[in-house]
Parts: sequence; C-alpha cells; structure tokens
Amino acid sequence: MGEAIGQSLPLAIGVALSPVPIIAVVLMLTTPRARANGPAFVLGWLVGLGVVGAIVLALAGPGGASEQGQPATWVSWLKLLLGLGLLLVAVRQFRGRPHQGEEASLPKWMGAIDRFAPGQALGGGAALAAANPKNLLLAVGAAAAIAQLGIPGGQQAVAYAVFAVIGTLGVGAPVVLYFATGTRSAELLGRLKDWMAHNNAVIMAVLCLVIGVKLVGDALSGLT
Repeated sequence: MGEAIGQSLPLAIGVALSPVPIIAVVLMLTTPRARANGPAFVLGWLVGLGVVGAIVLALAGPGGASEQGQPATWVSWLKLLLGLGLLLVAVRQFRGRPHQGEEASLPKWMGAIDRFAPGQALGGGAALAAANPKNLLLAVGAAAAIAQLGIPGGQQAVAYAVFAVIGTLGVGAPVVLYFATGTRSAELLGRLKDWMAHNNAVIMAVLCLVIGVKLVGDALSGLT
C-alpha cells in the first residue's frame, strides 16, 4: 500500500495546488455564511474526488489493471492519454496567462459567491474537484496508478483516501486558518487570493507540465 500512496502522491499535490478553487473558498470566507459555506465547500471537494476514485477503482478491478503484479497494457495507454491531456492543459494555460500590466480574469460565477447557500457551496466544491479538467485527469491518473499495483480492494480504498485528503489540503488550509484565527486571517487570505489570481495560469501550466511529463514517462516505461 505504501507504493500505491507513493505513486499517487505527486498527483495529489497537483490537485491540492488548484488556484481557482482556493480563491473560491477564500472568497466564501469573507461572506456572512463563511462558517457554513467554507466547510461545505471542503466536504464537497472530498466527495467529488471520492466519486471519481470510486468509479475508476470499480472499473479497473474487472478490467484487470494488474497482470501478475505488473501494470496492464491498457493502464499504460490510459496514463499516456492523461499525460498528453495535461500537457495540452499546460500549453493552454501558459498561452492564456496575463501579460505585463494586464489584470488576471477570474470566472464570472465567482461574482455570485457571496449569495451561495451551503448546498451551493457543497455542489461547487464537488464540481471543481471532479469536473475541472486538470483535477479530473489527476484523480483518474491517481486511481489508475493505485489499481495497477494489484493490491487488495481495501488497501486501494485507503491509498486513494490518502490521495483525496492530501488533495484537499489546498482548499482546506484557508478554512482551518479562518476558524483558528477568525477575522485576523482576513489580510493574509486576501494577499493569498490576490497572488493566486495573478499567477493562476503560470501555476497551472507548471503543475500540468511536470505531472504530464511524469505520466507520459511512466506510460512509455510500461509500454516498452
């Protein structure tokens, strides 16, 4: 199981460092419903990652993700496709980065965050974890990396749970800081939001490039 956790750890860090969701949860913590919406968003994030993992692990078992302790060929092809997908995301993010003097643009739906109810925060967290292209590719890649080792189902679930928890640290840290320090965290969270908004595209491009290259390398190693 340790090897499974090690295989998925870089992908979990890639999920955790997700600028737009972190900005979203920081904005929620500035609203009157912060104490309800912040935890709801984090819970939704965990649920979203959990659903993706459950589906992939359920399909990978009957699909024979492991052949005599070695990754099945289809798992290597899946990693190759996921890696190429991340490289494409990296190129698009880098090309769309704000240039000198330009303001970074954020999704329009963020303007409605101050009107979110806890249910909307929960759904938003789940959607950003599971439907965001970068996070979806990473979660699928992590589940496939765990399944390919052929360990028992219970150990697979634990390994993926570790991945999901680590992948939640990015959106969970501002919520923990808010509850620990209250209004004193406002200035720090504000600076974090501004920095991530300005550097969102570059952060995403670098993460997707590094992890995409890793997945492509793992895939080519498995295929050869």
